[in-house]
Amino acid sequence: MDDETKINSLQMLWESSTLADGNAVYLEQLYENFLHDPDSVDAEWRRFFESLPLVNGQLTDIPHSEIREKFRRLAKHHRHPKAVPVEVSGLATQETKQAKVLQLINAYRCLGHLRADVDPLGLPPEPPEIPDMQLRHLGLSGADLDTVFDTGSLAGKNKDSLREIIRHLEQIYCGHIGAEYMHITETRERQWLEDRLEKNLPGYQCPTRTKSHILNRLTAAEGLERYLHTKYVGQKRFSLEGAESLIPMLDELIQRGGNSKLNEIVIGMAHRGRLNVLINIMGKTPTGLFQEFEGKNAQQGNGTGDVKYHMGFSSNINTAGGPVHVALAFNPSHLEIVSPVVEGSVRARQEARKDREGNQVMSILIHGDAAFAGQGVVMETFNMSQSRGFSTKGSIHIVINNQIGFTTSNLKDSRSSLYCTDVAKMVSAPIFHVNGNDPEAALFICQLALDYRMTFNKDVVIDLNCYRRHGHSEADEPHVTQPIMYQRIKELPTTRQLYARQLEEEGIIEDGAAENIMSTFRKALDTSDSMVPDFIRSDPIRHPYTFDWQPYLDKAAATQPANTRVAVEKIRDIAEQLNKLPEGFELHPNIAKILNNRHKMAAGALSVDWGFAETMAYATLVDHGYNIRLSGQDSGRGTFFHRHAVLYNQKNGDTYIPLRHISENQNKFLVINSLLSEEAVLAFEYGYATTDPNTLVIWEAQFGDFANNAQVVIDQFISAGEQKWDRLCGLVMLLPHGYEGQGPEHSSARVERY
Repeated sequence: MDDETKINSLQMLWESSTLADGNAVYLEQLYENFLHDPDSVDAEWRRFFESLPLVNGQLTDIPHSEIREKFRRLAKHHRHPKAVPVEVSGLATQETKQAKVLQLINAYRCLGHLRADVDPLGLPPEPPEIPDMQLRHLGLSGADLDTVFDTGSLAGKNKDSLREIIRHLEQIYCGHIGAEYMHITETRERQWLEDRLEKNLPGYQCPTRTKSHILNRLTAAEGLERYLHTKYVGQKRFSLEGAESLIPMLDELIQRGGNSKLNEIVIGMAHRGRLNVLINIMGKTPTGLFQEFEGKNAQQGNGTGDVKYHMGFSSNINTAGGPVHVALAFNPSHLEIVSPVVEGSVRARQEARKDREGNQVMSILIHGDAAFAGQGVVMETFNMSQSRGFSTKGSIHIVINNQIGFTTSNLKDSRSSLYCTDVAKMVSAPIFHVNGNDPEAALFICQLALDYRMTFNKDVVIDLNCYRRHGHSEADEPHVTQPIMYQRIKELPTTRQLYARQLEEEGIIEDGAAENIMSTFRKALDTSDSMVPDFIRSDPIRHPYTFDWQPYLDKAAATQPANTRVAVEKIRDIAEQLNKLPEGFELHPNIAKILNNRHKMAAGALSVDWGFAETMAYATLVDHGYNIRLSGQDSGRGTFFHRHAVLYNQKNGDTYIPLRHISENQNKFLVINSLLSEEAVLAFEYGYATTDPNTLVIWEAQFGDFANNAQVVIDQFISAGEQKWDRLCGLVMLLPHGYEGQGPEHSSARVERY
């Protein structure tokens, strides 16, 4: 067949009525290959793509989505839109099958997670039949299995038999990992994940040393729970049993994080598994925990204290890349509310280090499946994740998916989405569902997740599919509401037992060695000061970014009157600086009048109003060496048209913040127009304020009643944090209220509640 005939056949292919089905996928894949390397496609395809209309003189300027739409429009509106028979000198038949193979590959990437073996319980329903992944649906058959096809961008061989292509895809997308990433809008991120999964996962092998370490960490996780279960019968501990893989996962994230030059990791989690994390990740002494079980160490400082599965901790862990400071945040029983608190703390730490890319400080947020899907603060936190005032450059989320919320295991009752993690798709976060009984797969995904976060500075979600061996608490009887599930759990060996058996079969450990490891761990619980191998036992490491709270602990000094007077001359000097604008900056007439009045107020010609007084308070503070962080809805302008901390050029929309231009050596002033959230934003600011005592942190409610939506933060953290956890916080809340005829909801901040 000569070149002209081939080109005509290709032209007819994209003109055909099947374009929107298999051929569209084929063309799309060929176009990707062409952009990456024009010589990677056949000459006739190369000439065809080069004949397409250009943007700015280049094909590379055309976004992928646009070129896909261009193919469809060309097919739809061509002068001869008539469908072409598939037999075009033998070319179209082969090309159509090739297109269907690429469509199959794409189906595995998009839908393979639906058939992945991620449930350690193996309970019904069976994996669904997915037409797009069935040969007969694609017009292929068993007769094509030994035919060699182009594999497109599928990592591995450029050409392979259909049989080997399917085997490769099954290994990657339908094993113990279900990967959801095709919803990501950024092509570069999708291709990065695709490359990592398809090149590394099929042949992924843990080194022998790593396997032994995994077994040791699983032994620690199970051993602690068994010890507590026998020694403190009937006491609540919200055990990790069924999700023991979390311990080697966190260990891997910390160690790999240290190698990636992370200096600090802040962890937020609810009560499930917290005691295990405290002992086996954070390095809390077992004797300290046992004393709490025995009621000997429940009170914190001079406060009332809190239950042991709400407590926080911090320590330093040694890694090959240097020590990593790890902090576990305190958390009440409101489960997911800790997430924005942690993000606020991380933001404060990043700003102290001038860590603008988030390469030194990171958060790990551990969730429950029902709470992740059910609590709105999760969505609010995701919504903040890429916003300017609240971004921490990505968090790693681990969902301990027990497949049950308290007593509810029926998905029709617990959520409306297919997965509990679907909410994360709102920020195009990749989601990896992992079988909790395969700790090696879990480690692989932890490595992938950390590398993705450090590369793209975005959130990533690991859905650890596991189970809860006991009820909601150890005193609960789960068989009452889940008889089938708990019959299966009762029959199931633990993750440690299954993994020990695997290592015995691989010849890595001898028969009986696993029980000897367990026995050694049990003895160490009674004698060791820490169960974490890399725990740094020396005095706490103080780095230049450590915040010193000592000056704020003297309550007698804190109650003494402070001299806050400022000389009139200073006020006039600062007011003059605040009224200076960039050349050509055109103010709105109403704002120009306000600034002119403020100039008169500084001169004593007008009485001082609230807007001027507030502005001067901020100005003198930053001039005296304090940082200010103010956030709230419309805080830049001010809800009541009073603040105008941010000025807008009426010509081009440029902004100017006078409070940042008082003097050369002034401190930072940050004002944030927050997203339409009260709960998550106030929690974020609380977390920031508990981390940085040298910054005046202010949260502003548009009206005082807006605090109603954030009441859990006020009750559980702001009002009670010092009494429960000895956590100091200098957060200021602005709750404007008055009786201006806008109804009871807008007429009171309910100050009696405070």
